[in-house]
Amino acid sequence: MEFITGFNRDQLVMMDFESCVGLDSWARTVDMFVDILPMQELGFRDVLNSEGRPPYHSSDMLKLYLYGYKNKLRSSRQMEHACKVNLEVIWLLKGLRPSARKIAYFRKDNAAAFKLAFRHFVGLLKEWELIEGTTIAIDSFKIRAQNAQKNNFNQKKIDRHIAYIDDKIKEYQDQLDQGDGDVDTQEIESKVAYQKSKNEKYRNIEKRLQESGETQISLTDPDARSVILHRNIINVGYNVQAGCDAKHKLFVNNDTGSVNDTHALSPMALDAKELLGMESMDILTDKGYTTAKHLDICTKNGITPYSSPKDHSSHHNGRYPMVDFTYDKINDTYTCPADQVLTTNGSIYDKAGHKVKHYKNRKACEICPVRALCTTNKNGRFIERSIYQDALDENQKRVEAKPEYYRLRQQITEHQFGTLKRQWGFTHTLMRGKQNVLSEVNLMMICYNLTRLISILGPDVLKNRLKRLVPGFSALFEVILAAINNFFLFEIHSNISKHQENTTLTAL
Repeated sequence: MEFITGFNRDQLVMMDFESCVGLDSWARTVDMFVDILPMQELGFRDVLNSEGRPPYHSSDMLKLYLYGYKNKLRSSRQMEHACKVNLEVIWLLKGLRPSARKIAYFRKDNAAAFKLAFRHFVGLLKEWELIEGTTIAIDSFKIRAQNAQKNNFNQKKIDRHIAYIDDKIKEYQDQLDQGDGDVDTQEIESKVAYQKSKNEKYRNIEKRLQESGETQISLTDPDARSVILHRNIINVGYNVQAGCDAKHKLFVNNDTGSVNDTHALSPMALDAKELLGMESMDILTDKGYTTAKHLDICTKNGITPYSSPKDHSSHHNGRYPMVDFTYDKINDTYTCPADQVLTTNGSIYDKAGHKVKHYKNRKACEICPVRALCTTNKNGRFIERSIYQDALDENQKRVEAKPEYYRLRQQITEHQFGTLKRQWGFTHTLMRGKQNVLSEVNLMMICYNLTRLISILGPDVLKNRLKRLVPGFSALFEVILAAINNFFLFEIHSNISKHQENTTLTAL
């Protein structure tokens, strides 16, 4: 029985790398895409050294990164290895073999340029009418940071460590006080000294935490924070914000900030509006973004938010809920279920960062027959109303009036996150610091949008569009077109001349 066998390794083989890369290869798309980017305008600086070895061109390095991130090759050493063994990468870089160190430094030094490249791409998609900008869905996903849980601290965790150390020191000192000849005094004293050094370490961390003004601090990556990855699993990482357009589910913008979405709505919405050059737009978000202040900022800037309403905190406490109190917008008063009017002194109070006004009627509450059903406060029931409550109420009316429209949010954003995390393995970052982490996010989103373009337009149409944007292509095309026109004109004149000559000879 004969088997299928390969070629003879000792045989000299003539080959070209062009035939080794398929016409629909991701490498070809990346090659054409990077060639249309204005690298210097985006911040990629190619500075030639006056002496020593010349540097690699930034376009070649960017091609390597875009190819790698799409194919789960994010480590600089993985990319270095691919430059030696992967035929598509060898074709893409024309045989260049940059070291892992050189690859890593390119990513580290060009965080701002990666962001501008992504935003330039978004502008191109808007120009191609593949992004409308009328409806944008904003959501977030979490990724792990390069910072272990044990190197992340808040005040409660520090207090717990210090209390444990104090107990151990007291235990060792008691052994010394009550010890007999069997106690190794020198060993116990060394243990006490070790615990005191740990105590000093945590005191220094506590000092750094207080000086930072933050609620937590990370030692390895200062920008990383303890976040809930999913359900009740907590890890140190980043909460990545992303805006997606409704037309083709393409990424529009991104950012990473606090551990939750509470204060991310208006910054993300305003950034998307400015980037896309829109006069107005709709924003779809889940209830994590429903913050009265940010809803108000959006509406005042031509942005209509559809954010899932939150239940009032007193809704299920067994007493009269807020919905039973009627607000009079003209008189700025509340009427309770017992038909008593609650008024405000007009003062604005700060409650955990929220600006609120208080409404109460102490005298009416003292003699109210249903007080037990309303409050246990000795001063009677009082209501806190945000100064941006009107924005919350209008948002709730919009969502309830268009439930089908609001449900588009999940269809617009969830699939992208699943692709990045499940299929491409973007569950953790290899970088430290917010800007460097965002460089990875921007690379991933460029890859995703470019992959989606292949599905939307088809590889041939996309290649033709990219070709037209290559610098010098338009001028070359005009020259070729002019040459073709001249050729046809010459042929026409030649045919006319020949026809006239034939006519003359016939007449003779």
